[in-house]
Amino acid sequence: MEDYLKADSELPRIAMISTHGYVAATPPLGAADTGGQVVFVLELSKKLAQLGYEVDIWTRRFEDQPELEPVNEQVRIVRVPCGGKAFIPKEYLYEKIPEWCENAKRFMKRHGLNYQFINSHYWDAGLAGQHLSQVLDVPHIHTPHSLGIWKQRQMEADYPESANREEFMREYNFETRNHQEQLLYQHCSIVVATTPEQVDVLTKDYQVPSRKCRLIPPGYDDNRFFPVGEASRQAIRQRHGFSGNVILSLGRLARNKGYDLLINAFQVVARRMPETYLYLAVGGDKMDDTETQILKELKSQVAELGLEDKVLFTGYVSDEALPDYYRAADEFVLSSRYEPFGMTAIEAMASGTPTIVTTHGGLYRALTYGRNALFADTLDPDDLGITMLKPLRHRQLWRRLAHMGALKARSLFTWTGVAQQLIAAIEQRSSARFALSDSEWEQPWSDVD
Repeated sequence: MEDYLKADSELPRIAMISTHGYVAATPPLGAADTGGQVVFVLELSKKLAQLGYEVDIWTRRFEDQPELEPVNEQVRIVRVPCGGKAFIPKEYLYEKIPEWCENAKRFMKRHGLNYQFINSHYWDAGLAGQHLSQVLDVPHIHTPHSLGIWKQRQMEADYPESANREEFMREYNFETRNHQEQLLYQHCSIVVATTPEQVDVLTKDYQVPSRKCRLIPPGYDDNRFFPVGEASRQAIRQRHGFSGNVILSLGRLARNKGYDLLINAFQVVARRMPETYLYLAVGGDKMDDTETQILKELKSQVAELGLEDKVLFTGYVSDEALPDYYRAADEFVLSSRYEPFGMTAIEAMASGTPTIVTTHGGLYRALTYGRNALFADTLDPDDLGITMLKPLRHRQLWRRLAHMGALKARSLFTWTGVAQQLIAAIEQRSSARFALSDSEWEQPWSDVD
């Protein structure tokens, strides 16, 4: 193992940088600042390795984490300390990035590491990636995952009473983030957007030249997320103790995820189809004070609405159990107030579960309503509630969404295609074989048969 950790391979090497949260070979999903981005980085790294690269995933070392951790034979995690051993929220980690960069450069020099290019994730890692790119003289591809201007705009619309409060701006640090993103996007080699809406914000609000933007969606593991037959599905439901109609939503405990909006909309379903249950698999093994408060508020909301016997908080679902959890549900809902992409929705579709996604994001633009999925305005409880009812009431629609949703996921959103597009972007060659065309993102209504 020690020989492997010296990483003296002759294969070309890529540096992936994702500095915040708990980045690990088996990450504690749901822990603070640890969610879809960590999965994105891990899965993309594995596919890049299959294309013939060694990949180092660079992150921050804190608490009692080891310096090095293997993911597989060609992918490892390198943890670099900065700012002490305590957890630091992603909104303020940027203050420690200069220290992190110095320690990373020492590690690289000590071990003789050379990289073909750097791919950073989120703005804190982007600052590190841009600095190292200039020092090492290698290209820097930055993947924002979310955009500060867009997030601030959505939150101000949803929480108008909080928009100008000092506490609101301090918590999310929008002033610093938006400024740093503006500089980052201008100086990096390529900015990778995951949805057309992100491309729009990058070019219009951040004034990034369109030649620097690439549209590459996130992916999912098609070896894990796939449909099963009805007999197998019923066996899974029995094992999980599911009965009646089960609506599922899962993810981190964050206000932008809109679980409170989903609970309000679920009233519409509960009144018309009393045999329906809402399962909220939210939170993680480790929850900070904010997450604990959000969970408390959600449970109070359920009690005030008299839905205690209809809304079930199941807690964290392990990564191993996740595919079957999707398959066991009758419907999955992505209820976010804003969502750059929504990987959980793609995983649910790929697993053969009819899916409803928010219109406050980019994913719905890749889907044909009534064919691959349904979408609704999650800020309108009646719209979301009625939409949730449709697949449950109309079995033909349910079957169609289950089948066509899985096909859509497999055709557009696998990690292999994402890795190939990334390499094509850095090599400045055509990725037409793998990239999403405009017609795939904006399907005409006539496609609905």
